[in-house]
Order: sequence, then C-alpha cells, then structure tokens
Amino acid sequence: MRRWGETARRIAATTRTSEKTRLLAEALARLAPDELAPAATWFTGRPFPESDQRSTGLGWATIAEVATRLAGVPPAAIGAAYDRSSDLGTAVGEVLAGRPEPPDPAASPSIRDVADAFAAIEAASGTAAKGAILESLLARCDAATATAIAKILAGELRIGLREGLLEAAIARAFDRPLADVQWAGMLTGDVGEVAVLARDDRLAGARLRLFHPLRFMLASPAEDAAAIIARLGPVAWVEDKYDGIRAQLHRQGDDVRIWSRDLNEIGGQFPEVVAAAAGLAWDGILDGELLAIRDGTVLPFLALQKRLGRKAPPDRLLAEVPVAFVAFDALALGSRASEVEPLLRRPLAERRARLEALELPLAAPGRLALSHVESVDSIDGLEEAFARARARRNEGLMVKDPASSYSPGRRGYGWLKMKKALATLDCVVVGVEVGHGKRHGVLSDYTFAVRDEATGGLATIGKAYTGLTDAEIAEMTAWFEAHTIRRLGRYRVVEPSVVVEVAFDVIQRSGRHASGFALRFPRIVRLRTDKSAADVDTLATVATLWRELQAGAEHLVTMTVTRSGLAPVGKAQE
Repeated sequence: MRRWGETARRIAATTRTSEKTRLLAEALARLAPDELAPAATWFTGRPFPESDQRSTGLGWATIAEVATRLAGVPPAAIGAAYDRSSDLGTAVGEVLAGRPEPPDPAASPSIRDVADAFAAIEAASGTAAKGAILESLLARCDAATATAIAKILAGELRIGLREGLLEAAIARAFDRPLADVQWAGMLTGDVGEVAVLARDDRLAGARLRLFHPLRFMLASPAEDAAAIIARLGPVAWVEDKYDGIRAQLHRQGDDVRIWSRDLNEIGGQFPEVVAAAAGLAWDGILDGELLAIRDGTVLPFLALQKRLGRKAPPDRLLAEVPVAFVAFDALALGSRASEVEPLLRRPLAERRARLEALELPLAAPGRLALSHVESVDSIDGLEEAFARARARRNEGLMVKDPASSYSPGRRGYGWLKMKKALATLDCVVVGVEVGHGKRHGVLSDYTFAVRDEATGGLATIGKAYTGLTDAEIAEMTAWFEAHTIRRLGRYRVVEPSVVVEVAFDVIQRSGRHASGFALRFPRIVRLRTDKSAADVDTLATVATLWRELQAGAEHLVTMTVTRSGLAPVGKAQE
C-alpha cells in the first residue's frame, strides 16, 4: 500500500497529463493479480467501484477520532490541521506523523490487507465497530500511507486524475485499444473490473448488467439560442427541463429499482412508480426524471422535496405528493434479461423510437410517462419553445441532437441544457470560508445578504462559490483576510463592503437564512466594484419577487399523459 500511496503522490505532483498517464500505467502493469482491481478502483477516489452500492459508512468524525486517538493528541489538533489543508487525508497524516512510536515498517499493510479492511468496515455494524477496524489498520501505517487510506475513505483523493486519464493508463498498461477500454467502462461502471479484463485481453466480454447503475449522461450549459442552433442544427429536439430529480429505472420481471444521479438506490422512496413498472413486458434500463404530479398537473420542486430522503413514506404523504417517472431515453432493452441489448451507441432517434414502442401504461395509474419532444429548426423556434417551457414552470429546455449517442458520465455537446437566470440580485458579502480541493488555500465560499429596511440591518439569503475567476478569488482573499471581523474555524465574518451580483433560478421560503428566503442555484455573476453596501437590494425586493413566483405557480399548465408524451393541454389554469 505504501507504493500505491507513493504513486498517487507522484501523480499529484505533476500537471502534465502524459506524465500522469505514464506513472499510472507503469504502476498498474506491475500489480499482482489480486491487487489490480482494488488498486485501480482507489484511483477513482472511492473504496468500492462506482456501480457497487456498498459504503463503508465512515464519517469525518469517526476517521478524525481514530486518528487523534492513535496520535495521542486532543481532538482540536486534527481540526486545526484540517483548517490548514482543507483535506481530511492530509490532516490525518499530519497528526499521525507526530506519534511518539512510529509503526514497524514490516507490518505495513498490503493492498489486499486494505481491501479486506474496507470490506470488513462496510460489513461491521455500528460506528464503534467500524472505527475499531480502521484503528487497527491505521496503527500499522506510516503517516503517508495513512494519508492515502483516509483520502480514499473520504472520497477526496485530489490528485488531478480524471476518468479519461485512468482509462488511457489502463489501455497503455496492457496495450489495449482505448475505445475498447472506454466501452467496457461504460457497460460495467467498474474500473477495477475493466483493468482486469484489459490485463486478460477479455474486454470484448464486458457485459451490461441490470441493477448495476450506469453513470448519467450530462448536458453542457448554454443560453444563446443562435449558438445552440449553430451547433446542433439544422434540426434539434427539445424537451422541457423538468423541475424534478434525475433518475434511472432498471427492470427485470417484477423486480424494479431506481437510482438517483449520485447512484444511490431510491426505489423505496417512490413505491407507486416501482409498482407501476412491475409486471410489464420488457426488461431494461430507462433514463428519466421523477416529478411530483397530481391530477395531471406537474407540481413545483418544493412539493417533491417533501418526498426526498423518506425511505418509507407514509400513505398520507403518498397521497399528498404523488410522483411519476417521466422517461426520456432507453439505455438498454430486451424481452428477457438474458436478451437485454445495450443501446448506448445507437443514435437518440433510434433510442426514442424503441422507448415509444414499449407502449408504457400511461393512462392508469399514470406513474410512468414519456417526455414530450418537439423539433425546432430556427433561432426563433428555439426561443419560443424556451418561453413555453418557462411558462409551464420548468427550468428551461434540454436541446438534443437526434443523432447523438449516450455517453455515461460525460458532458458533451450532443445534449445542451438551455437555462436563463430568473433574475439577479445585488448582495453584500458578510462571510467567507476556506475553499476545498484546488481552492483549499483561498477564501472562495461567499455568504451574502440583502438589506432589511425594516431594521436597517443585513439579512443573509444565500451562499455561492462559483462565478469568479481564480485571479479574482486570489485578489479578494487578500482583501477579506485584511478585513476579517471574527474567525470561526474555517469561516470568517468580514466587513460588509464587497458587493456581488448574484444570479439564481428560484426563490423559496427557508428558515436556513435570516432573510427567511433562499436562492436556488445561486452563482456570482460579477463583482460590483461600482456599488457600496448601501446600494444592495432589499428584503422587500426579494419578497416581491417571491410573491410574483407564487402567483405564477398558481397558473400551472395542466400536463396530460398521452402516447406522444407528457404534454401541455390548453391554457394555464385560472
């Protein structure tokens, strides 16, 4: 395991992608047969493969407690170390480096030992039992090896190793075509298995398996209709960008399971959808969106939020917020599990035709539906479609190339998401926090507020960490450090002088902030150096925008389930 950690450190130390690939390929090629799968998996920053539903169940607190106990230092020591690096693995290594009696190098764990320990931690019941296994493992590790193990467990490897580089390294290590490695990775979702298949020259044997979730294809953001048509024209397909949650439905016989975008199984939260999909005449995998929908009306995301995280929702909640799965893509289909055919390489137009041919039971109970698709061939047509989607209270449009293939986990230009900010607010920054990852040494997370005219004070309304350039963040870090009023661990209360323009998609009621409101998907548009804190927007302005949204929400467009998809009917309801 020491050698694995050393490879990870050498990869992190270089910015050249070719050098990262070379270092990793050489490391993979020399691994023993029983080490290759887990070692390759860990280079993704996970203890288990992405398609594996297991989790160690170890939280930050348990890992920190184990490290401080082994090091014989107070709990505050690891907190201080974490503040310096914003990295739990680095903090663990820092405190363990000061142990009065370093471990015997001969007892250092092997890759196989670590893999067995991870499996044992996952299987153990209770925090104490899990922590005891971790403590036994870290007691044998030097500081550098403990750092590597903690980074894997925390999911924060941070060595600049993208998925594409890992695939390229596997191809190079075993002299296999990169395209074959990539295809096997798409099908299995298990880079460790792919590495073994490549070593054994069995990549052609990779098979898609039901109930092993595929990563979701991602869309690139776009706002300009002319640029979208230029890229996807002459004819593009548009679908409403629904205000729900992305979901992947797997079906084999009466066994139906649903996964969220982060590959967590969530079928138990939506029993009406699982029941509607059971007993159908096909097996396979569908990509779609879970929406709150009642009496043919799509409800706002705020309604769906009541259902999220409820592993066994009560009947009262099922009746209050019924849910439907709206399918927009078919990833694999067949009449029996043994005949399920992956469709990822087929064009979207063919996948859609296969999806429509399923003749989902749309009329009753209405818990499965098709997305509504229409074609556009002009800038004006796209703008009009976008306006109609927003009038239906959806986020915007998904614009797709009907010839595009499905690329799990990749963000390409075959799919574009067309969104426009609802509005912007000028806010003043009242707090900043040390960032994570590549921004661990700067203050990049901004908490901002609007002015409450009733009290004359400031009321927080959100937090954002995107939108500014690295140069702007570096410059503002120096300013905030010099104008810090109070330090609270990683958080700084700062002089309320810096004004930022903040874009967002939705305003919603929230008890999380002093204003009583929260912005959905806030992002910083720009620094407003031309404005002072006295010029920021007021709480009254926020309340007015919220009321306008609420008024609009009362005029939802009724959606009906038809054979051609979930489509709007008639005018907005009065």
